[in-house]
Amino acid sequence: MDAMADTHPITVAIERRIDPDRTREATAWMQAGTDLATTFPGFLGSGWVRAGEDSDLWYMLYRFHDIATLESWEQSAQRGWWLESGKAFAREERVERRTGIEGWFDAPFATGVESRRGADATPTGPVALPIPPAPPRWKQAVTIWLGFFPTNLLASWLLGFAPGFTEWPLWARVLLSTVLLTPVMTYAVLPWVTRLLRRWLQR
Repeated sequence: MDAMADTHPITVAIERRIDPDRTREATAWMQAGTDLATTFPGFLGSGWVRAGEDSDLWYMLYRFHDIATLESWEQSAQRGWWLESGKAFAREERVERRTGIEGWFDAPFATGVESRRGADATPTGPVALPIPPAPPRWKQAVTIWLGFFPTNLLASWLLGFAPGFTEWPLWARVLLSTVLLTPVMTYAVLPWVTRLLRRWLQR
């Protein structure tokens, strides 16, 4: 990749095989991955789709401002932890990168859909579907806060009942609370809040 390409938006498409017996778990896992990516600088959007109702092929697509911000996400400890948590049911088959605008609207190996103009019209063939742009940063910040504040408030209240917890050093209390709250936020709270606010986020 030349120096000019390093400054162009980068789109990554990933093909995975998912254990069909763990579809519900995989759905939450995929959504958690896209939610996690939104918190990184340079993030421009992401999405995922299944090849079919009975297919074990799932596709994930995400886009970053340039190669530097993309690699910051791909090499992050957060992404490493997320990938590790899905190893039991997700197997990566293919990864492909594209630069420029074509990487977003002409996603590699993406599942096509038939375009029809009417109920009796014949298919016009598979077409690539663009993924909606990411919500504005301020909306992302509001969404995260709406999930984090009540969760952190409840956890702080409950931990206050733990014998001796309030006597711990500040760093130890923060360490314990973040270890407990990170999976709760990733797998439960943030997916629920983003689903609840989806119309507002995409408006």
